[in-house]
Amino acid sequence: MKISDQKSQFKSAPWCVNGHVHTVLCSLLFPSPTLHYQRVVIDTPDDDFLELDVSEKGKDAPVAVLLHGLEGHSKRYYVTQLGEQLSARGFTVVSINFRGCGSKMNRQRKFYHSGETEDLHTIYKWVENEYPNSPIVSAGFSLGGSALLNYLKAHGTNHPVKAAATISTPFELEKGSHNLEKGFNKLYSIRFLRTLQKKLEEKREQFPDLPQFTGSTLYEFDDQVTAPIHGFESADDYYHQCASYYFMDKIKTNTLVVHSKEDPMCPFEWTPIDVIHKNPFTEPCFTEKGGHVGFWSLPPGWLNKTVAEYFRSFV
Repeated sequence: MKISDQKSQFKSAPWCVNGHVHTVLCSLLFPSPTLHYQRVVIDTPDDDFLELDVSEKGKDAPVAVLLHGLEGHSKRYYVTQLGEQLSARGFTVVSINFRGCGSKMNRQRKFYHSGETEDLHTIYKWVENEYPNSPIVSAGFSLGGSALLNYLKAHGTNHPVKAAATISTPFELEKGSHNLEKGFNKLYSIRFLRTLQKKLEEKREQFPDLPQFTGSTLYEFDDQVTAPIHGFESADDYYHQCASYYFMDKIKTNTLVVHSKEDPMCPFEWTPIDVIHKNPFTEPCFTEKGGHVGFWSLPPGWLNKTVAEYFRSFV
């Protein structure tokens, strides 16, 4: 049985009546397991740093690198729950914090974005050096999934990741950004903007010439702040260059693509279904129920077990 056939085994909790309920309740009520992590700080080529949480199983154990979503961090429930499942199966777990998402603000002007590949390259090279005999797999949630796909596309087959998994990826970045300003989604947007603006003002103390944010939407934040800081002409240019919807046929790494047909933040209608099915390296796992990153199953743990079993099949 293919791993993706486990979508039929996803039994939604009956009280999760739609994608919003899955998304919100999982975030509010799911516990974050406490793994025995060691915080490791690594240098980047541009004189900055990245904070990693490493739960080691031995120098020869397979390594799973986990990437959080927009304004998340290594301690978010979805990262730690997957980490716990992988650790129980013998993986060393490396949970990353994108720049500005760890315990302290990073040193350089740049933050992170949906198409970030340079920092991922730094992280994977560090893992290779630390665990030279270990196969490497990687999972990305939401924005982290987008960044992971951008990395796989950029490096073709010239990278150390043997298998990948993406969960609730925003394939159509422009449409997804505008979708966050509609209806109940506006609450998600407000929450994201609150922390993004706070970080921007904190970083302005070091870089007074950073762009000013005068808008009220994530699209405007990306247009006024994310794009110019990271070398894009505009939000539209950023979205166009980094949207994985347009390059899923270029993925040459075995990748499990998990997405709910009820995802309220990244609607399933913008998933490149046909391309994912046709690409022999991408394995679709599309569920009828579930939310954005949140999948409350009965019995619990369907998402983490599915990803962990997929990774085990490659190591």
